[in-house]
Amino acid sequence: MTAVLKGSMMAPDTFRLRLQWQRADFQLQVDLALPVAGITVLFGASGSGKTTLLRCVAGLERPANGLVSLGSDVWQDDTRGIFTPTWQRDLGYVFQEASLFEHLDVQHNLRFGLKRSNKPGGAQALARAINLLGIGHLLHRQPVSLSGGERQRVAIARALATQPRLLLLDEPLAALDWARRQEILPWLEKMRDELRIPMLYVTHAADELARLADHLVVLEQGAVKAEGAAQEVLARIQYPVIVGEDAGVLLRGRVVQRDAQWHLAQIEFPGGVLWVRDNGIALGQQVRLRVLARDVSLTVNEIHDTSIQNHLPGQIEALAADVHPSQALVQIRSGESILLARVTQRALSALNLSVGSPVWAQVKSVAVIE
Repeated sequence: MTAVLKGSMMAPDTFRLRLQWQRADFQLQVDLALPVAGITVLFGASGSGKTTLLRCVAGLERPANGLVSLGSDVWQDDTRGIFTPTWQRDLGYVFQEASLFEHLDVQHNLRFGLKRSNKPGGAQALARAINLLGIGHLLHRQPVSLSGGERQRVAIARALATQPRLLLLDEPLAALDWARRQEILPWLEKMRDELRIPMLYVTHAADELARLADHLVVLEQGAVKAEGAAQEVLARIQYPVIVGEDAGVLLRGRVVQRDAQWHLAQIEFPGGVLWVRDNGIALGQQVRLRVLARDVSLTVNEIHDTSIQNHLPGQIEALAADVHPSQALVQIRSGESILLARVTQRALSALNLSVGSPVWAQVKSVAVIE
């Protein structure tokens, strides 16, 4: 059977993946129930199985004993002999390199994407994608004249024009330099916030993960090492997802005050308040914050005579060795939120800190990433 099977027993809000795929030197084995909104980031080192998982979802690889279902649409279920070919799966796929037809201008590249979709409203969907990704001024340009970021925005718009139920993005920024990546990231954030379709996004870049992920799946040698809400997974220290200088946590908060004299904004989050640089964010706006462990220090008493403006009371919940034996990662609970701090083992001993110790977290720097 090759057609999509409707009316299965799967819940309408469930995206199920049960995949076993093997070659001579590698095995992918996952069993996941993912959300059907926002961006799920597949994160891990090169060779961990991220792209292979994406190709299995798309039907470009056929795993043994596989199950791929999105709500009531079942694209693969080997227990019932179901396998839907790629062209019949209601999905869009964006690759590392934007595969545009060089002999067609942007407008005709986009219209080509509609040809494989038989859904009504294709022209309206394309118009929405053009507006969403801000590429209206590019329609009469040739691909050769586009920057890398512009090419990828065109490729994403072409995928969205087919009105897919699922969007797959395989390291869409990997081929871009830093400046072009910063150019396209806000458009990806806009997609995440405005679209109502699930997205699987492959990356091994910590900054992309921090800015985009709602849900996180960490792969290591073909197996799921960690999975869950991005904010919760990144706060773990026993099996840290990101190590080294990029280790840190995500916080979600709201702008409650702006100080025009000092160009600062105050963010309230479920653990207190933090002052950050004011980049024009509006009062009441919901924001995502990234606090790196290297930017958090600890004291046993609140210190007032210091240049560090952000002090949060908390309690140590866990301790773990860091990548260098002189360092430790400390997990601190402040209200309903978790912070991480990187301190020396010597400092832990000198301050007599252990699990359960009350502390003050001094936050030297906070990045507003949306």
